[in-house]
Amino acid sequence: MPKDLHTGRYRLEPGHEVHLSDVDPNDTPGFEGKDEDAQRESKKLNERLRQLQEMLYAEHEQKVLVVLQAMDTGGKDGVINRVFQGINPQGVRVSHFKEPTSEELDHGFLWREHRQVPGNGELTIFNRSHYEGVLIERVHKIVPEDVWRHRYRQINDFERLLSEEDTTILKFYMHIDRDEQKKRLQQRLDDPSKRWKFSDEDLPERKLWKEYMKAYEDALNKTSTEYASWYLIPANHKWYRDLVVSRIIVKAMEKMDLHYPKTTLNPKTMTIE
Repeated sequence: MPKDLHTGRYRLEPGHEVHLSDVDPNDTPGFEGKDEDAQRESKKLNERLRQLQEMLYAEHEQKVLVVLQAMDTGGKDGVINRVFQGINPQGVRVSHFKEPTSEELDHGFLWREHRQVPGNGELTIFNRSHYEGVLIERVHKIVPEDVWRHRYRQINDFERLLSEEDTTILKFYMHIDRDEQKKRLQQRLDDPSKRWKFSDEDLPERKLWKEYMKAYEDALNKTSTEYASWYLIPANHKWYRDLVVSRIIVKAMEKMDLHYPKTTLNPKTMTIE
């Protein structure tokens, strides 16, 4: 039997403040290392997610938005590669949000994200997201405080709109500590196949760790709502991170009561020659 991951423990209840310094990124309750139970469960969850995504696409009525946020090396790409491994790319889309273009800046906050939200039957993954507007733009003082403080309300309104239009929103912050980031950055430097991921900006960004932790705390506390909850995932152990994210997505999609569409075809009356 698969072990109970108690995934509800990672949901941030609206109005309850979280302090990241109190959260252990090494947490793997119920598991002693990467055991066989975890591997078996991951395979079952991946197959179940494949089935649910197919029904979502076929039904063509509801939508799913998965938001992935983390510090550099925190696991956004890893989650996309492993949690969604084998999922039919038809009906699934990954949107990356890097430095905004001049056109995007001309249209203002949330314009580029609104253009990328899922349509009916789609599962869309935001690799970084609209939260960059209260993270990197805050930490680097790209916009003044009176601008980024208003954005929490704007984000909540934006996500409420999506929710009211039949979008299930799942937001994940993958939490690693500074030592784990150091190890992963070093692995990128040491491995020629991963060296391309290392950026000149990684080391200056790392010096702003405390500022980012404060920005993340505020974002998590101010924008975890009943209709768009944050899940704070311990992510020092990649296998556990992926397992928990998979379980949460599968449970949420099972609650959507997805069905294959009914047809008027009667197989008994049809002959294929």
